[in-house]
Amino acid sequence: MIRIVVVDDHQIVRDGLVALLGALDGLEVVGSASDGQDAVHVVGQTRPDVVVMDIQMPRLDGIEATRFVTGRHPEVRVVMLTMNEDDDTILAAMRAGASGYLLKGSGAEEVERAIRAAAAGGMVFGAALAARVAEFFGRAGAPARPEEVPFPELTDREREVLDRLAAGRTNDAIAAELYVSNKTVRNAVSSIYAKLHAGGRAEAIARARDAGMGR
Repeated sequence: MIRIVVVDDHQIVRDGLVALLGALDGLEVVGSASDGQDAVHVVGQTRPDVVVMDIQMPRLDGIEATRFVTGRHPEVRVVMLTMNEDDDTILAAMRAGASGYLLKGSGAEEVERAIRAAAAGGMVFGAALAARVAEFFGRAGAPARPEEVPFPELTDREREVLDRLAAGRTNDAIAAELYVSNKTVRNAVSSIYAKLHAGGRAEAIARARDAGMGR
């Protein structure tokens, strides 16, 4: 059973999605919210598999809410469902951690497929956006290829920590920015030293800055 939270500030849209998704086999709507701030709270309470998130909302917009959700609960997948289709908004959603991006007006089957794919760990973009998303990573029509990342032996979380170390952040500041405990940051720093064979913080920072991190 895929557990879902629906977030949209328009009640008629929100209620419609709740009814639609709740009627599908294998899907269960465990909560809903009318803005990004409530969404962060509801996700913390219900721990869903997938959040279907609008973007333009009061108090906290969907992109910032996605950043909060994926930072605090990296196991939760977020699929944006919105009217916004400009490139900057799509890219901002991806950078915030969204696993999918659909336009309102997408068919029920497309929304269902996106939710199931996101829950399985995939990245999903609506048919109308797929070619444009590919251009973010390579030539239009070519397979999307992620950019090479520095220190591939590190996990994504360790690279996030190292990037902030290189920017001069303290462990406490890193923990606050990533919404994790100080212990998690300390463990990540220790792992970074071991994997990079760095003698300490200064050497790790120097190597990270040489690789272009911390900017």
